[in-house]
Amino acid sequence: GSMTAKGFIVRGKGNPDSLNSASHGAGRAFSRGECRNRFTQNDIKKELKLKNVTLMGGNTEEAPMAYKDINEVMNAQSELVDILGMFQPRIVRMDK
Repeated sequence: GSMTAKGFIVRGKGNPDSLNSASHGAGRAFSRGECRNRFTQNDIKKELKLKNVTLMGGNTEEAPMAYKDINEVMNAQSELVDILGMFQPRIVRMDK
């Protein structure tokens, strides 16, 4: 997911139809270039405050709004993984 979306701890089911694999994240809804044009640091700060997340580093290319909905992604791969746990990020450290 994004820096403000919940994270998942999963165990693969070993489904041979998916080559025994699953996605490792939500994937991007917007490219890095589109994020630079679409989102501002203020947009990101508002989203972080709304989700109660402290960000160290980062830039508009990694805006939380840049990523697909993690819940939809997890639902789409229910045949690939079992969810063992979830967590909500509160502090995120990223390179600039």
